[in-house]
Amino acid sequence: MTINYDDFEKIDIRMGKIIDVQDFPEAKKPAFKLKIDFGSELGVKSSSVQAVGAHTKEELLGMLVCCVVNFLPKRIGPFTSEVLTLGFRNTNGIGWVLITPSKDSVKMGDKLA
Repeated sequence: MTINYDDFEKIDIRMGKIIDVQDFPEAKKPAFKLKIDFGSELGVKSSSVQAVGAHTKEELLGMLVCCVVNFLPKRIGPFTSEVLTLGFRNTNGIGWVLITPSKDSVKMGDKLA
């Protein structure tokens, strides 16, 4: 499917910092519950990620991640995921490797351009 640039501009992808990581045993697939800080404009949002097997809780804490922040919230069992944390399927087929900048010189809440 081909989209035009106007379609791409509708997707609001922002940089956030993971400030809390919890196990999510109620999820159908192994997952973590995250709290992600997007700075003063957007504040702290929740996200569920199937990153178990690709990342440890300790590795995720403090990590900068890319998230779509303008999707409608999604209910996942007893948890509401407010943003979609972006990643790629891990080569071992277990979990998602999250997208993170190669440098930490990106400000929380910055929009992907």
